[in-house]
Amino acid sequence: MTKPGLVYITGASSGIGQALAQHYYQRGWSLALVARRTQVIEQWAKSIGMDEQRYAVYEADVSVINSACRAGQACLERQGLPDIVIANAGISWGVDTSLREDLDVMQQVLACNTMGLAASFQPFIAPMVGRGSGRLVGVCSVAGIRGLPGHAAYSASKAAAISYCESLRVELQKTGVSVTSLLPGYIDTPLTQNNPYPMPFLLAPAEFARRAYRVIERKARYVVIPWQMGIAGRVIRLLPALIWDKMTQGKTRKPRYLKED
Repeated sequence: MTKPGLVYITGASSGIGQALAQHYYQRGWSLALVARRTQVIEQWAKSIGMDEQRYAVYEADVSVINSACRAGQACLERQGLPDIVIANAGISWGVDTSLREDLDVMQQVLACNTMGLAASFQPFIAPMVGRGSGRLVGVCSVAGIRGLPGHAAYSASKAAAISYCESLRVELQKTGVSVTSLLPGYIDTPLTQNNPYPMPFLLAPAEFARRAYRVIERKARYVVIPWQMGIAGRVIRLLPALIWDKMTQGKTRKPRYLKED
C-alpha cells in the first residue's frame, strides 16, 4: 500500500471527483481540489469536517488551457508536486452536427474532455519525470470505445482522451511515471441522472471511488469500472460495423445539455 501523499483532482465539486476526494482523504491523503465552483468544494469540505491543513482548492475552467495550467502551477507553488494527478473534469452535451450551432458545442466538449485532460497533466509531467515517480490518471469513458448516436461530441472526446493517455503512457515508459486510462461505465452522478435510457451496472460514486482507488494503487494501464462494462466494451469493440449500426439504429436522441465539473 502506497504511503499517503498529495493527490490532485480536477472536477472535484461533484460526482466522481468529489467521491474520489473523499475516499483519498479518508485514507490519509492531502488534497489539491480543482473546479470552476470552488465555493461548492469549500462548503462540502466544511460539511464533512475536513482538516483545513490537508486540502487546498484551486479555481479553474479546464476547457481553457491557460486556466488549467495556472491551477497546476499554483498547486506546485503552494503544496508541492503531487504523487497522483487525476484529470476527471468533463462535460457531456448531446449534439446534432447537421446544425451549425452544434459545432460550437462540440468544440466546447472536446476542449474540456480532451484538451482539458492534457492541460491538467501538463504542469506535472516534467517535474514527475525529474523526480522519477508519479501517477497520471485520465478519467475517460466507455463511451469512447464506439461512436454513440446523439453523443458524437462526447464519444469523440473520450476516444481522443483514451488515445492520448495511451500515447503518453508509452512515452513515459521507464521514467517512473505511470499513466492510467480509467473508463467509468454508468455512475450515478449529475452527468447521468437524467438519462432517459437504461443504465446497466450503475454504480454509486462512492463505490466507483473505492474501486478506482485500488486500480490507481496498482498502476493499472487501462481499466473499465465496473468490470462487467469492461467485458461489454471488449465485445462492442470487436463488433463489425454492420452489426453495430443495426444495434444503434433509431437511437439518436434530441440533443440536450448536461454538465459536470
